[in-house]
Amino acid sequence: MRKSLFFLFLLILLHSCKGLKGVSGTETANASLQAKDIISTHKLASPKFSTMAGRIKVEYEDERKSQSMTVSLRMEKDKKIWIKASLLGITLAKVLITPERVSYYETISNTYFDGDFSLLSKWLGTEVDFEKTQAILLGQTMFNMNKSSYTSEVVNNKYKLSPKRQLENFIHSLFLNPDNFKVASATLSQPRANRMLTVNYGPYQQIDGAYYPSEISINSKEGDSRTKIEVTYRKIDLNVSVSFPFDIPQGFEPIDLGR
Repeated sequence: MRKSLFFLFLLILLHSCKGLKGVSGTETANASLQAKDIISTHKLASPKFSTMAGRIKVEYEDERKSQSMTVSLRMEKDKKIWIKASLLGITLAKVLITPERVSYYETISNTYFDGDFSLLSKWLGTEVDFEKTQAILLGQTMFNMNKSSYTSEVVNNKYKLSPKRQLENFIHSLFLNPDNFKVASATLSQPRANRMLTVNYGPYQQIDGAYYPSEISINSKEGDSRTKIEVTYRKIDLNVSVSFPFDIPQGFEPIDLGR
């Protein structure tokens, strides 16, 4: 099955405001800093907010086409992620993600998906969930990092974190910036499926004492198929009143993940 543009974007992505208390970065990475301390500081760098509303430019490219769209992003921290994609003022797709469920529809193909993360995980061949999706959007790690299971080293003035023991079909690494301990890049490969995902972050913007992404570049490869997504945050408003309107239109056909 040929996946739709916005569904691919969805899959790849898959408290009051406070400052970065306890986070003290430097311009130069400290080679003597232990992995457990780097991981702890990265967790502290996660931005604290109740709600977010943002405008995002998304540029998509694969071997067949390229397209640019404007995306509205709304978030209630740890509870809901709402995304609307539009082109020339016309709604192309909407998605509502909660910790329990993913709901999505696309107006061009008149199709929708409404199910839990286990269906998507089985289809993709790797675990996806709400927490990973939120982490990618906020510049945090998408990996579940046990402090005692990772090693660290300084590479090109970045903290590189890798598992002490890589799983045969889940090879990954993470690079953190030394000044803010946010993700600079992350890679994940699954050799058996000939699948690779790379996420790179541009400069971070500081809002109300916390760091948020300004640019995200997502590259995925599966066999001979390659996809590139460039995300640019144009505006971020924190702790504002937001709503999450979502209703799957009548007559839309469900996306068959079994194909």
